[in-house]
Formats: sequence, C-alpha cells, structure tokens
Amino acid sequence: MELYQLRTFAAVAEESHLTRAAERLHLSQPAVSGHIKALEGELGVRLFARASTGMELTAAGGELLKHARRALSAADDVKRAAQRMHGDITGMLRVGTVADPESNRLGELLSLARDTHPRLKLELHHAMSGAALAEVQSGGLDASFFFGDVAGSEFFSLPLRRLIYRVAAPAAWADRVDGAQWDAISRLPWIGTPDISTHTRLVGDLFAQRSLPPPRASVQADDESVITNLVVSGLGVGLIRDDVARRLERAGDVVIWTRAAIDTALWFVCSASRTDEPIIAALLDIVRKTWKIDGAPVEEALAGSSA
Repeated sequence: MELYQLRTFAAVAEESHLTRAAERLHLSQPAVSGHIKALEGELGVRLFARASTGMELTAAGGELLKHARRALSAADDVKRAAQRMHGDITGMLRVGTVADPESNRLGELLSLARDTHPRLKLELHHAMSGAALAEVQSGGLDASFFFGDVAGSEFFSLPLRRLIYRVAAPAAWADRVDGAQWDAISRLPWIGTPDISTHTRLVGDLFAQRSLPPPRASVQADDESVITNLVVSGLGVGLIRDDVARRLERAGDVVIWTRAAIDTALWFVCSASRTDEPIIAALLDIVRKTWKIDGAPVEEALAGSSA
C-alpha cells in the first residue's frame, strides 16, 4: 500500500464525503474513489459504506483508521527528522487570509518567505474569519490569519495587532444615524455576514449587551471589501475597520455612528499539535519577523502592533 492511499483514507473518514475529501486533497473525485477502492482491494476489507449524508466508516474501517493515522504520523516524523538534519524547508502550506492583503501584511510575509525559504510554497485561501478557523481545525488549512477570540487548546495563536471596527452607514443616512439610539440603529437595514463569520458574533454581542436582538440583515456578504462597498453604495449599515471607515468618512462616502467601537484582535493560528513540524515552525518564524513580535507577551504584542 502507498502513503497517499492512507492519506486519502484518513481524509474521507474525516470529511465523511468524497467530494469534500477531494477538495481538501486537491484531487479529482474519481482519483479519491480509486485510492479507496485500491486500498480496500489490498486490505481485503470494506472501509466505507455509502449513506444519505455521504460516506460512513464500517466497523473494520474505524479500527484500521487508527493504524492508518499512526502510520501517517510515523511517516511525517521521518520527514521532519530529515528536514531538521538538512535545515531544508520544502513543501507547500495552505494559509487562510482574512480582510485585505494590507492588513495581513501579505506582501512583506511572502517576500520574506521567498527570501528565507525559496522552496517553501504558500497557497493563499481567502475566507471569512470563522470559516478559516474551522478549516484549520479540520486540516483544510495549515494555518490562517484570524480575528476575534481564539478558543480551544487545539490552537496555537500568535497575537499580531489590535483591530477596532466601527458601525458605519451610507453618507446619505447621516440624519438617521447622528445621535441615534441603539434601538434605532438596530432597526436600520444591515449588511449581514454568514453565521460562521466573526462579524456576525461581534455584531450579535454588541447588541446583546444592550438586551437587543441582532439587527436584521437586508443583504449578506462574506468579504470585508464587499461589505464596505455595499455600505458606500447605500444598501445598509455594516462593520468597517476603523482606519477604512475614517478614510471613507473623510471622503464623504460614509458616516460613522459614534456610540460604538468594537475592539478585537488579529491572530495567526495553526494546530497546536503541529508547531514542532519544521515547515510550520518556519512559517511561524516568518510571521513573527514580519510582525516584529519575537517573544513578546500577548498584551505587549497587541499593544505594539495597533497601527
């Protein structure tokens, strides 16, 4: 049997779906199906049973999955040991990005990665913050930028900068927003985000603290630049990052509701179980150097990178 077959086996087991496993592995669905069939043929057991929701492990499959994971872990240990011997960082990492490239310092990060580890390839995937964190947890992403509160001991998190978000409305709504109370703002049309988005939680918490329900979303978007554009276009109220909101207000494109400011933080996260992998350690070192946070405590790192 081949290691790639075991990786496919583990991915299908974790995703419970051929298509999602194929997307995660960057393979076609027929290729994933072929790997599973070949492995079942070699082992002489049926690993999965089809169900209405996707693929379910058989009893034999569940037992063999434990052995497959141990084999994959051992193979990764061999690779890590070899990389440590040679000091050669080679491979590809899938990195999630949130907000805009400038706020993630992507240009600086990619330039430093190219200069220090030319054989390290970074594949960038833009996502809403909550979705990116879920992808790190599931293994769909190797690491990601994230803003909000990072909960769970399964994550390793580097604090990068504080972020302040403002409640902004179309400039034409100035008479509806200036001096408005919380309940009046909550009744205005809002630009909403998917449930998994950190934006959704931030807005919900903001109004829940005043015993108010979350505002009604007239339009939903899954990208900060789209949210900003929709606010400027007059379609609703939305959360916009402080520096962007102030620039747009000076240009006469939006009006900021001054009663609220949401303080959160930008982090770089990966699985806590992977920090000893040379390729992950190299990426974390690149992030630390890009953000100049070498060894700084969380509070100091966030205070020092608030710009």
